[in-house]
Amino acid sequence: MAADYCAGDAGGSKMAIGAQQSAISFQSTSSTMMLRAVKQVRAAFSMLSPDEILRHAKRPLHIGLVADSSAGYVELEDFLIPAGLSESAHAGIMQQIHRASDPGVPDKVDVILYEPGIPCPQGAVSFRRGEAELTVSEILREKADLALPLARQFPIFRKTMVDHLVDTVARENALFAIATALPNVVPTLIELPWTMGEFASDTLFLTANQVRMAFQIAAAYGAEAGFAAQKFEILTLAGGAFGWRALARELVSHIPLGGGLIPKGAIAYAGTFVAGKGLELLHQRNGSLTRQERRELYREGLTRGKALVG
Repeated sequence: MAADYCAGDAGGSKMAIGAQQSAISFQSTSSTMMLRAVKQVRAAFSMLSPDEILRHAKRPLHIGLVADSSAGYVELEDFLIPAGLSESAHAGIMQQIHRASDPGVPDKVDVILYEPGIPCPQGAVSFRRGEAELTVSEILREKADLALPLARQFPIFRKTMVDHLVDTVARENALFAIATALPNVVPTLIELPWTMGEFASDTLFLTANQVRMAFQIAAAYGAEAGFAAQKFEILTLAGGAFGWRALARELVSHIPLGGGLIPKGAIAYAGTFVAGKGLELLHQRNGSLTRQERRELYREGLTRGKALVG
């Protein structure tokens, strides 16, 4: 019996040690998430400079083209200059595109695009015939630091760049919403900086991140960015991001997730997703989302948000 008792005690000790290790692991993961949230807050506020965003977006870009025939060059130019542009916009883009065979080609260009079938060196991108979106994605991936000026100066890049921007900011907001709720779940972490007044509220961060997104979307669509130029958009964001908080209250009861972190993160993602798509449509068609469009986008955002934070 003594042996059984010792064995049972040892088993209980192992269980206790395992539980303790799990708790430490969870707290470590939570701490990492929170510290990432701190960095995101600082990044969001440090980037609330529309002048800096516009300066970067307006940085002149030049794209070099490599083809083995005149027809090949025309194909690459048609890809970069969508149909329907005004004559002046067309001429402006042509000044930023350079055929390798032309005299006076700049010594250095920002992007090099090759005709398919020609060996493409590292750092350049080969055009994918019939797959324009994939070509756009490869260029933006290769030149991620130039995504905003590419979108502003070459309309073919706008949708892909803005889609990625909206998803990125929505992810940041979802992570922050989860991280700021973690002190309620893990009381031993309440000594972390924001619980002592470093942050007024998570709403301040979520809105600041959305305002930064508004500046970048405006810059990407060739508009002026800033508090004065975007008063309507910023007031709308500050007042509830196209009504997403009201939609959250209306729809959250239908989310089969229960209480806790997942609904909060999913709603933060969905609200930011709706705000970003609304801003995009505002520039695309000079109009806002209808109520039905907001509902559909909010449901899509909730689906994405649940998949992200689940």
